[in-house]
Amino acid sequence: MKNFIRKKEDFICERCGEKVMGDGYTDHCPKCLWGKHVDREIPGDRESECGGAMEPIRAVYKQEKFKILYRCIQCGHEFWVKEGVGDDREKLVELAK
Repeated sequence: MKNFIRKKEDFICERCGEKVMGDGYTDHCPKCLWGKHVDREIPGDRESECGGAMEPIRAVYKQEKFKILYRCIQCGHEFWVKEGVGDDREKLVELAK
């Protein structure tokens, strides 16, 4: 299996319109926590042709960090990601309940 591919990309969140400044690890909007299905096998590969919205459906808190479970609303693909810098903590806590 390949390793994570770091790509620094800025984007406008398609869900809430927030301008997101990428740091090379950014894969979702820190304001609404939604993402876009752009990776196929590994984070950063940008090989998915789906392009569906990735809904944050659950969060868990371990070792002082959150992990977020996403599900693509178009194809149903699910995967976990680490919380990002500046993620809305209140939204993460709500997802973890």
